[in-house]
Amino acid sequence: MIEHKLIKRTHSEKSAIETPLQNLIPEKDDTFVKFGPFNDIKNIIKSRLFYPIFLTGLSGNGKTFSIEQACAQLNKELIRVNITIETDEDDLIGGFRLVDGNTVWHNGPVVEALERGATLLLDEIDLASNKILCLQSILEGKGVFLKKIGRFIKPSPGFNVIATANTKGKGSDDGRFIGTNVLNEAFLERFPVTFEQEYPTPNIEQRILSKHFDDAKFCKRLVDWGDIIRKTFYDGGVDEIISTRRLVHIVNAYKIFKDKEKSLRFCLNRFDDETKKSFLELYDKVDIDFQLTD
Repeated sequence: MIEHKLIKRTHSEKSAIETPLQNLIPEKDDTFVKFGPFNDIKNIIKSRLFYPIFLTGLSGNGKTFSIEQACAQLNKELIRVNITIETDEDDLIGGFRLVDGNTVWHNGPVVEALERGATLLLDEIDLASNKILCLQSILEGKGVFLKKIGRFIKPSPGFNVIATANTKGKGSDDGRFIGTNVLNEAFLERFPVTFEQEYPTPNIEQRILSKHFDDAKFCKRLVDWGDIIRKTFYDGGVDEIISTRRLVHIVNAYKIFKDKEKSLRFCLNRFDDETKKSFLELYDKVDIDFQLTD
């Protein structure tokens, strides 16, 4: 049950804003299967020490999901911020808003996390511009001074920062992750540890799919198919990859349409025609019960 309380943020009588204090602990998800650096990340969060984490890995391999579930298992509040090139200090720290004709200060997600002792998740941090440097003192564990209202925010016990990215903050030379930027070296140095999350092993990936769909044979063939494509991708044979997330999309599509080919085609339409055709033909070889039509 979520408990609602009113808290007052003020810097003068005319700049008061009341907001409900909500429970920000993520819900546990029965489809979650732990793998990769999950236990290490969970131990850092559990320690309640301030120890920023940088988590990198290819798209769709469960980085964000694993952090959410670590907090859910630890009964820990999580505040997630999706970073874009437009994200600035006002979005993160807070700023003035017009409320009932009055200009009032409104805390941003970073200040909320600081005050609550929550885990702050900076999702897709490598999409950020240099405006993200407003977080320098926060990444040192020193809190932040809100210069617009003359108030210092000290980190509450348990506060920590986790950033996720598809790159290591050095940009994307191969063009796979357009829009990612080279992050400031001093900013990156404020993360003591970087975890690299790969796609799950075939056995674990099959367990993940079985949480979504109870056809073990279909799940096994999808995993084998995805594994072949990834190995070919790593060897430079193809330019695209099948993520764990996309495999989940396919089994969910099959639950809706009851048709393997239709489910695969719909979920592979994001790729160009040549890639889609080659992926479908490969699946045809993996699944002897699959009927591929022209």
